[in-house]
Formats: sequence, C-alpha cells, structure tokens
Amino acid sequence: MTTTTAAVLVPLLPFLGAVAGILTGRRAPGFVRPLALLPTLAAAVLAVLVACRQGGGQAVDAATRLTPTGSVPIDLALHLDGFAVLVAVLVTVVASCVQLYSTAYLRDDPRYPSYAALVSLFTAAMLVVVYSGDLMVLLVGWEVMGVCSYFLVGHYWETEAARSASLKAFLVTKLGDVPFLFGIFALAADAGTFRITGVLHAVATGSLSHPTLTALLLLAGVAGKSAQFPLHTWLPDAMAGPTPVSALIHAATMVAAGVYFTARLLPVFAASTAALLVLAVMAAVTMLGSALAALAQDDIKRVLAYSTVGQLGYMTGALAVGDRGAAVFHLLTHGAFKALLFLGAGVVIHAAGTNSLAAMARMRGLARRVPDAYWTMTVALLALAAIPPFSGFFSKEAVLGAAEHAAHGEAPGIPGAAGWTVLLAGLATALLTAAYCARLWLMCFCGKDPDAAEHGRESAAMTGVLWVLLIPTTALGLAAWKLPHWFDGRSLAPTLTTSLLSTGCALAGGLVMYAAWRRTQALAARVPLGAVAADPDAAPAVSEEEAIATHLAAYGSIAGAQDPADPGRLLLGPLHRHAATGFHLDAGYTALFVRPVRAAARLVRFLDREVVETYVRGAGTAPGWLGAAVRRAQTGNVQTYLGVLFAGSVVLAVAAVLVASGA
Repeated sequence: MTTTTAAVLVPLLPFLGAVAGILTGRRAPGFVRPLALLPTLAAAVLAVLVACRQGGGQAVDAATRLTPTGSVPIDLALHLDGFAVLVAVLVTVVASCVQLYSTAYLRDDPRYPSYAALVSLFTAAMLVVVYSGDLMVLLVGWEVMGVCSYFLVGHYWETEAARSASLKAFLVTKLGDVPFLFGIFALAADAGTFRITGVLHAVATGSLSHPTLTALLLLAGVAGKSAQFPLHTWLPDAMAGPTPVSALIHAATMVAAGVYFTARLLPVFAASTAALLVLAVMAAVTMLGSALAALAQDDIKRVLAYSTVGQLGYMTGALAVGDRGAAVFHLLTHGAFKALLFLGAGVVIHAAGTNSLAAMARMRGLARRVPDAYWTMTVALLALAAIPPFSGFFSKEAVLGAAEHAAHGEAPGIPGAAGWTVLLAGLATALLTAAYCARLWLMCFCGKDPDAAEHGRESAAMTGVLWVLLIPTTALGLAAWKLPHWFDGRSLAPTLTTSLLSTGCALAGGLVMYAAWRRTQALAARVPLGAVAADPDAAPAVSEEEAIATHLAAYGSIAGAQDPADPGRLLLGPLHRHAATGFHLDAGYTALFVRPVRAAARLVRFLDREVVETYVRGAGTAPGWLGAAVRRAQTGNVQTYLGVLFAGSVVLAVAAVLVASGA
C-alpha cells in the first residue's frame, strides 16, 4: 500500500463507518459499536503508518482534477507534511478513545446509533481538513464539521439548554465562515488556484493584491471555528452536549481546525504586519479573559471549556509571532491532556451525580471512589498548568520562547509589539491557569462534608481510556527535541528565562489558590452545620440536604459568598459576577445584534401584515364591490332599463347645451 493510498483511506474509513452506521443502526443494533469503533481504530493505525512513512521529510503531494470549472480549477489533492501527518494521528487516536469511551458512557442512550455515526463523520471531516491540499475541498470538511457539531451538541434536544447551545454554535461559527469564504475566493483569484502549494507560491512571489484584507477575512473564520475573541461565546455553552463530544471538539476537531488552517497558511498572514498585530491582540484578550472566566465557573465542564479557549489563545499567539511549530506542538499536547480532562470529568460527573463544583466540594471520598479519574486528572491538570516535567510545560514554553524572540526583534518580519503582547499575556495567563487548575482539583477531590450518594461504578472502557491518554500527557513533551525535524526546523526546547518566569507564575497561582481555599474552609467552619435545628422543640428535624442549604445560606450572609468551598469567588471579589457571565459578551451581543434583528423582524412582519396584505386584500375586495354594484344594476326590468336610458339621454343633452352656450 502506497503512502497516498493509505492517506486516502484515513478519512474514508470513518466516513464509510458513519454511512454504514446510519443505514444499519436501527435495523442491526449489534453492529453499531463495531461500526463506530473499528473504522476509526483502523484509520488511527493507517495515520500512524502514513506518519512513519512521511517521517518529517519532503512533503508528499498528489492530486487529481475534480471537474473543470471554467475558471479556477478544483482538485482532489493531498498535501502530507510533518504538520499534517502528526495532527492526523492526534485526531484519529482521540476519536478512537472517544468512541470507545462512548460505548460505555452512552450504552443506554436510545440515540446512540446516530450519535456514533455523527462522531465518525465528524472525525472524517476533520481528517479532510488536515490532509487536503485544496482549499475548496478543505472547505467541505470545514463546513461538515459545523453541521456535525450542531447535531452532536444538541444530542439531548429535549432540553432547552442543548437546543439553544447547538443553534448558537452553528450561527456563531457561520458568522465567521461567511468572510472566511470570501477570503478563500480572494486567495484563489490572486493565485489562480485553490491548491495550497499554489497559494503559498503566490505569497512568496508577492502576487497577493490585498494581503491585509485577505488575512483579516480568513481570521474571522478562524476566530469562529477556534473560539477566539470575540466569537468564542459558543464554546462554553456547547457543554450542554454529551461529555465525550466535548472531549472530541476541544481536543482534536472543530476548534483545532482554525489553528491548523492558520498554521498551514501562515505565510499569508505573515505578509501583513497589521494582520499579525490583530492576531496577537486577539490571542492576548482571549487568553486573559477566558482564564478569568474559568476561575468563576461552577460547572466543571465550563471550567474546562474556558480553559480550552485560553489554550487556543496560546496557539494563536504562537502563530502571531510567526512560529507555527510551537503552535502545532501545543495543539498536540493540548489535545492529549484536554481529552483526558474531559473524559475524566465525565467519570467524576457520573460518580458525583452533578456537574457542580460547589456540590462536589461538599462530598467526601470522591477521590477514593474514582481513583482512576483522580490520578489521571491530577497529572492532566499539572500538564495544563505547565508544571514540569509534563507535556504542557514544554509546549507552552515553546510558545513563550517564540514570543520572547519576537519581542527582542529576533524573528524577521514579526513586529516586536506582537511579541511583547503575547509574552506578557502568556505569563499572566500561566498564573491564572494554575490558579483555576488548583481550584478545580481542590473542589473536586478535597471535599470534607457529608458523603454523596453512590452513583454507580465506571466501566473498564471509560477508565481504561484515561490511562491510555495519560501516556502522551506525561511523555509527549519530550518530543520537543524531535519535532523540529518534522516542522520548520526551529528549536522547540525550553529557554531558561521564560521557563523560570512561567513556572514561577504557575507555582504562585497554585499557592495563592491553595491559601484562598484554606481561608474559605476556615470561614465555612465558623457556621456549624448542626446549628440548623438547634432547638428541637422549635421545628421538626430537617433533612441533610436542607441542612447543607441552610448552612450555605448562613455562610453567604456572613462572608458575602454563595459557597464556602469556592476560593475563586474570594480571589476575584467584585470581578467574580462579571467573569462568571463571560464578561457579559452574550448580553452585549443581544443588545447590539439580537434585539435589533428581532425589532427589524417585527417591523417587517407589521409592514407585511398591515401594508402589503392591505393592498392584496384591497385588490381582491375592489373587484368584488364593483361586481356587486353591477349585479344590483342588472334587475331584469325593461322599464327600469328604459328609464335609465332616458335619464342618460337627458343628461347628455343638457351637457351638450351647456357646452354650446359656453362656446
């Protein structure tokens, strides 16, 4: 089997599995799980084979003309370089883990067949984006992912939250996709081809007519797909979908597509200094805003969602300073530990029976009940916080090191302002990231109040996947010394200055959060839980749940907080209520866009009903009135007809006399 044949089969196998699952899912339910898992596993094996054969050497290109268009041709093209083959391995491995995990997580779900088929289609679409050498074919995979995300986020369509989240995800990403499409057309018009190699050649020869405009149009689509400010608001709400879907979207598909596309076409963006500055500012605002928002979330999945937004900000920051190797390196490590965190969160949620960190903080023994999730999530959180020697440390240091080089003017063609922006925002975000990682870990696994009810044991499929993902989470950072051969040749090894600064920031964030947590525990202890029914004659005994609620209310009146176990509220202070709502961006969009559009819709409805329909009704009523008048005149009485004729003759005669006398 040739390399190109194997590469064609990588996206084709999950696609065929999706088609077979849709056609046979309800008729032959016994085949649903094999059709979901085996094609994706086979695609993972082939993706590894393709990566080994490509080996980071010369890019492999293959193409066939799809159809004559009369202008710019469209080709079914493959472009296999080091970036593509490694990202494909990430996609297929994470998708295989998600499919295996889902067989247990959704084993009683009646819509599992359609869910599994959509996950396979989602995987195939992302692989088309990764391997495609033609922008129009890439766009097909790009849009199919949007449709799949709509259905998967809305899997629990019975709930209002899932319906709203799926619609929001679809519309917000489409808002970015419209200018993205025009950007692709602009590139093709200047280069004379949709082939990525042809576009890059046109950039190298200076053939782009309007590089800044084209780059900004493309950035709109990237911001929507990869959830960057200001089009990131759909991603936290997408947590209404099943947890395995969240893992797939956040780790290997959808949000990774925008970063990967920018890395693939980085010379287009680097051709415009203004575009790089916009990208740097977008990355900085995204990193800082999402980290603050993560500190204020009570839902464990929303904490991880805002975390994803921030880590994607690191990747776009690396692209803003011209280092796509660092961006894709962080994409790979992030895909491993974020998939582990989401799937581990699913185990925790299943055991606790709730998504709420506040509720988990009141549970004792959660770490003992789910030891697999406890240990693996602990390592994943350390990787997310960039604590050495875990993978996140090495990839984040590659980003910060690239920003430092750009800030000191050591990156040709990259403005120093972009480097300083990314570097300072990255260091501040490192502190905040460690803080919300520590908060999540403390609230999940260090509760001291009464035990929660048992919610069942997790299957081997769910816990086994966690240990599989633990391997790249722990060891993938060591690839920093090997990946330059696969990428652009730039060093990805940590530098001393940024390593000390970022690690110091991370340790400071974790320690401050731990101190705040100890403070909240001490404050909460001042209100004894047994004080709720101190007078047995005053009221009947209350339940434990009511006692905890009263305990929290009493603490809130004393400490000014809603939950004694939430150190994030203590640290953020007045900023907490703003951060908890994502700094009111949704409210701002509602005021700026939703309400005006609804008002315009109401105006159009009024005009249609009161003006247009009035004319329509009038056009039908007037002939009716005329017909009624004519019908009444036709009485059938000859004497009446003669009388009218005589009267008309008299009128005409009088008129003629008056005219003659006037003349």
